[in-house]
Amino acid sequence: MDFGISVMTSTHSWKAVQRAEALGFSHAWFYDSQLLCADVYAVMALAAANTSRIKLGTGVAIPSNRISPVTASALATLNELAPGRVLFGVGTGFTGRRCMGLNAVKLEDMARYVDEVYALLRHETVEVEMEGQHRKIRLLHPDRGLINTRDPIDLHMSAMGPKARAVCARMKAGWITVAGNEHAAVADLKAMQESWDAAHTAPADRYSTALSLGCVLAEGEAADSPRAMAQAGPLAAIVFHNLVEADERGSILPMDPAWAPVVAAFKALYQRYEPADARYLDLHTGHLLYVRDDERPLLTAELIRQLTFTGTETELRGKIETLRDAGYNQFVVQVVEGQEHALDDWARVIKGF
Repeated sequence: MDFGISVMTSTHSWKAVQRAEALGFSHAWFYDSQLLCADVYAVMALAAANTSRIKLGTGVAIPSNRISPVTASALATLNELAPGRVLFGVGTGFTGRRCMGLNAVKLEDMARYVDEVYALLRHETVEVEMEGQHRKIRLLHPDRGLINTRDPIDLHMSAMGPKARAVCARMKAGWITVAGNEHAAVADLKAMQESWDAAHTAPADRYSTALSLGCVLAEGEAADSPRAMAQAGPLAAIVFHNLVEADERGSILPMDPAWAPVVAAFKALYQRYEPADARYLDLHTGHLLYVRDDERPLLTAELIRQLTFTGTETELRGKIETLRDAGYNQFVVQVVEGQEHALDDWARVIKGF
């Protein structure tokens, strides 16, 4: 089984990635959310220049953020810095879109975008639509040593719903999902396996990644301790950010009826945010970085255990074993900004896998 880290992309992220490589992690994934964090490709270049083995992936790039030739050039640039270590993770967008008050990109638009990027990387002439016009484009100097289109750049796709999973299977992309707990993650993998079966996807093209946040608890430490709240709490919070917007934007996660009182409390907070026509700005402030003071009382130890990979070393090892035995190829844990010391905790958990 592979083990990776993810980061809320910052100019300091390369240091965590460098440390993760030294500790034996195989992958590092960088979030693409332009109003929340630093530019994904600039930071990945820093990581590429300061590592030698770890694979570096966008986790995940959002098509609407950049036109396809810009993404193709960025990936090929990284591939020159870190040959064969670059992964193109792509998705329809969660907070990268919701922070602007927008819904996710349409699946067919994402698929077309991916096709354009890879056609450009294959040196093909591609017809794209820009500014309402159709134009033929291609990379004009792929062989001058400025970029690297020779080494492969594998495709991975965030796919949370049945239609997205079908596209992921059809495009033979590695599959990425957010895992709140091992039981839901196993059920999600079974659904993805059905999509692979329906698409007649070869076993070699079935690669699954479960991404989560969590905290390695000391014996007797509560799951809502300050340390656990800092490292795991942000994932529990965004579950409810998502559900607050579910009526307008749809939901990337199912609603547990037992959460109804918590959702109602989050909605009451939401109604107080200003300006009223852009409440999404406050809602997503702190997303995967920290738990806001107004949200903290709503996130109990029970919720953090239910919605994140939080537990003792022994408990977490058992949870990851469940993922491995179900067929997951990779487990990824986010290293929260300011909590980079947690890398050593997680290195102990994964030792021996």
